[in-house]
Amino acid sequence: MKKLKPSTKYKKDYKRFRNNPKKVQKLFKVLSMLQNEIPIPKEYNPHMLTGNYARHMECHIDGDFLLIWFDPDTDEIDLVRLGSHSDLFG
Repeated sequence: MKKLKPSTKYKKDYKRFRNNPKKVQKLFKVLSMLQNEIPIPKEYNPHMLTGNYARHMECHIDGDFLLIWFDPDTDEIDLVRLGSHSDLFG
């Protein structure tokens, strides 16, 4: 089981959504898959990013509710950002 390591920006992002039980429940489902090294299903559109987030992964948790993470092939997964496309990419 991998350890989830949230960044400071991720923690700030999470605070904006923590009062939305639907989104939090879906987020925890994806985080559980990451933690247990279960491949993220295609319905979440997991894909590699480029540019400033090269080598990072992104998935669509619920519509325009995105998670960006980095898995450096260690026992930890870095949780980088959480939010909409406009929140994360301007």
